[in-house]
Amino acid sequence: MFSLKDKKILLTGGWGFLGSVVKDTLLERGVEEKNIYAPRSTEMDLRKADDCRKVVSGCEAVIHVAGTVGGVGFNIEHPAMAFYDNAAMSLNLLEASRLEGVKKFVGVGSVCEYPKLTPVPFREDDLWSGYPEETNAAYGLAKKMMLVQSQAYRAEYGFNAVHLLFTNLYGPGDNFDLKNSHVLVALVRKAVEAAERGDKFIDVWGTGKATRDFLYVDDAAEAIVLAAEKYDGGEPVNAGSGREISIKELAELIMRLVKFNGELKWDTSKPDGQPRRMLDISRAKNEFGFEAKMALEEGLKRTIDWYLKTR
Repeated sequence: MFSLKDKKILLTGGWGFLGSVVKDTLLERGVEEKNIYAPRSTEMDLRKADDCRKVVSGCEAVIHVAGTVGGVGFNIEHPAMAFYDNAAMSLNLLEASRLEGVKKFVGVGSVCEYPKLTPVPFREDDLWSGYPEETNAAYGLAKKMMLVQSQAYRAEYGFNAVHLLFTNLYGPGDNFDLKNSHVLVALVRKAVEAAERGDKFIDVWGTGKATRDFLYVDDAAEAIVLAAEKYDGGEPVNAGSGREISIKELAELIMRLVKFNGELKWDTSKPDGQPRRMLDISRAKNEFGFEAKMALEEGLKRTIDWYLKTR
């Protein structure tokens, strides 16, 4: 058990969608707010080695949530940014953490690290059995390099870095900008606006056949904190809901919840992304007791309510 209560913690991305919920979870665990250092990107550029040394100095634990992220459209348009920003951040932050004597490093990885065609449910042992899905490959490989670096540092320096593989996250506070949002919240926004305008249909990328495993943001934050407290292994660990739903089924569920009675118009000229996604979460349960609690429909209701109140 790695007690976080009396530790000074660097939380990167602490003002973002996931990071802000991680901060709340830490506070609920009894960590004092003064011991959580969450610099904004305007203060420190984590792509720079010097800035990483500054933010890590004096910290005993690092929870690395920050990243340059977006949906399929963003990853297609900005593969270089997705690769460089994420690779540079983890490269410099892990090295700075080692040099500054950090005792625990928790890295947030992605389901995009998995090969395009991975047997469902995805098991951590399949991580190296092929190349990632093309539209997300640059982002996925950058995250995968964080895992490689973590394992290399553990082997040579005895550095305690753990790596979590998260599936698609959603929840209140998510990014609803259609230019770079993920599929779930993009569908929520489209359906809400179409219902208000009285439209007859909404456009959706792909065929609707692709499947995803959606994890509510509060559950994701719980997984991160549990891993920080209880997991010291070098092997990556999946964190997902363990449930699979097609994009078509998801869209229809969202339409029902927002009372949109139109139709779905599938733009098959756009990519589906990875054909199927669902994570085997048995390792997370066995190693540090993580299980997702939020049912998808209830999580969607809370996400929709938040969007309607804050947009």
